Amino acid sequence: MANIEDTVMAYWDACESRDWARMGMLLADDMVYHLPQTRERIRGRAAFLQFNREYPGGWHLSVTRVTGAGRQAASWITVTVDGDQQPAVSFFDLDEAGRISVITEFWPEPYEPPAGREHLVERYAIGEVQPA
Repeated sequence: MANIEDTVMAYWDACESRDWARMGMLLADDMVYHLPQTRERIRGRAAFLQFNREYPGGWHLSVTRVTGAGRQAASWITVTVDGDQQPAVSFFDLDEAGRISVITEFWPEPYEPPAGREHLVERYAIGEVQPA
């Protein structure tokens, strides 16, 4: 199994380069992605990859920090869209095979999700526990 920090860095590198095939190799089939601010959850590698393929805008990201131990890590990134920068903090869990099984991503403040991805996500209530 690769070092958790190396796995997370490889994930962000694949994301920035839009290398969805490479990203997919890092993800468990049944991975879950949580977005607490928009109360969305995406289940499964295929849906998560489609979500990323369809994400609008000419964004870029840079990694500020990744830290982890065992099968858990956290990262701090900055996403730039049209000159505006937004930080995000993401928490990662790996499965026993060393693939990313859960990502929970926090953005600066709650917001309503952009239209067009309803077919990929579940909305949930504020304060609802987010089981994998």
